[in-house]
Amino acid sequence: MALGSLNQLRPLRLFLTGLRRRWLEWRDGIRIHPTASISLSSRFIGGQPGGITVGADTLVAFKTLLDARDLATGTVKPIRIGERCFIGGGSTILPGVTIADEVIVAAGAVVFDDVPARCIVAGNPARIVRHDIKVGRFGRLDGANDNTRRMYKL
Repeated sequence: MALGSLNQLRPLRLFLTGLRRRWLEWRDGIRIHPTASISLSSRFIGGQPGGITVGADTLVAFKTLLDARDLATGTVKPIRIGERCFIGGGSTILPGVTIADEVIVAAGAVVFDDVPARCIVAGNPARIVRHDIKVGRFGRLDGANDNTRRMYKL
C-alpha cells in the first residue's frame, strides 16, 4: 500500500501525542493543555507534580529540553509556558523560567530568564530580538498565510 500523503498518518500522530501527554501527567505531574502540541522527541523533566505547565495552543518542537530541576541547589523551580507559544527545535528551557503568552523561542535558544509576552527570543543566552508581535495558534505569525498565497499564487 502506497502512502499518498503524510496527512494519512495524522490520526496516528494525534493518538501517540495524546497518549504521551497522559503518560507525562500521570508519571511526572506535568500539565500540558489538551490543545497543545508536543513533539515525541521533546524531553520534559519536571522533578515534582506541577513542575512544568504548558498552555493552550502551544507547540513544543523536536529535541527540546524543559528541565525544572536546579542541580546546583537540588530544588525544583517550576517552568511555565503560556498560550499560543512556539518553542523551537533543539531549544532548552532552564529551571524557574516563565514564558508569557504569544512568544516564539527560536531554534537552539537557551532560555534562562523570564520572557515577556508577544516577543521573539533567540540565541545562547536567549535575548529578545523582536517586540510586539502578533501570533495565532502554535505561535504562527500573523500574515504567514498571506506570504504562502503570494508565493504559490493560491
